[in-house]
Amino acid sequence: MLTFTSLLALAAFIVAVSAYTRARRVAKRLERLTESYWELRYEYGQLRARLSRLEPSTETPADPAVRQTGTTAFVPLSSLKR
Repeated sequence: MLTFTSLLALAAFIVAVSAYTRARRVAKRLERLTESYWELRYEYGQLRARLSRLEPSTETPADPAVRQTGTTAFVPLSSLKR
């Protein structure tokens, strides 16, 4: 009888150790996937910003000075003081 309980305890211990190692592997994989997800989100945002700077906007403003894309218009400080 003592042998049966010892074998049962040994089997439970082996199952527990294997479950623990599998859980650690899954946790590490989840951490890597989460890191990859946020890196991709960051890169997507960067590329989207670069693309929006390169492409002209779909709106066509009436003022030709505003219509310039890719350049910053010069605004004199005297016009801001008014």
